Amino acid sequence: MDNSAVRTEGLTKVYKDFWRRKSVSALTNLNLTIERGEIFGLLGPNGSGKTTTVKLLLGLLFPTSGKSWLLGHPSNDLKIKSKIGFLPEESYLYKFLNAEEILDFYGKLFDIPKTERKSRIDKLIQDVGLNPYRKRPLNQYSKGMLRRIGLAQAIINDPELVILDEPTSGLDPIASREIKDRILDFKRQGKTIVLCSHLLADVQNICDRIAILNKGVLQVMGNVRELLSQKDVIEFVVRNLSDKDVQAVETFIKSRSGDVQSITHPVSTLEELFLTIIQQSK
Repeated sequence: MDNSAVRTEGLTKVYKDFWRRKSVSALTNLNLTIERGEIFGLLGPNGSGKTTTVKLLLGLLFPTSGKSWLLGHPSNDLKIKSKIGFLPEESYLYKFLNAEEILDFYGKLFDIPKTERKSRIDKLIQDVGLNPYRKRPLNQYSKGMLRRIGLAQAIINDPELVILDEPTSGLDPIASREIKDRILDFKRQGKTIVLCSHLLADVQNICDRIAILNKGVLQVMGNVRELLSQKDVIEFVVRNLSDKDVQAVETFIKSRSGDVQSITHPVSTLEELFLTIIQQSK
């Protein structure tokens, strides 16, 4: 039995023109596996295929070829839709409603019983830090507050899989930190999170694994720490030696009774890795 949260095999999307001729290859032969309970970052420049991938997984687009599975079921299986939460880059919310009303509206769409719905709404509003503003219309919310209520809306159905598209885009550092804290809370609750973001530092801080797309092609996928480790460089951290001695080789350091604290591979930033991968794929 497939126990992954997301799996794709040869997933391809080709957009065609009016005459049904091939126009744009948005995604080419994507083979991807996302395990349950992890935070997975989907990265790439504009036009790389990230949004196309998300839309294919959600059933908003039909693939040209290939298959995808969510939570062990074909992604077009209607039974799994209630187990998925989605936060688009721009939340589509009725801004004449307040926080309670908008969450109640979405809760009704999932047929959540009234008593359970009220309890869940109270907890979500508290969790995203909007309790003092729960009666305020959304048209009076800041962008950070709208992203937080959008997060609450995305998990009103208590989903197993949460897909977040640019959740911290345009937010100040404090609001961004609050959103990242909520995402980590989701993981602690056992949820799987797929995070699409251009903010590479955010992804580096919270993701377990990442995939980088460019021009519709998967360029690299793996554990963040392993991908950022520079295997071709060794770094020595040493005490009790002069600057002159530090420049010597390891054997010389040991011969001078130097205390070698660690020998490790230094870590680059995700931004450096991202730019290198994109340049190499051109």
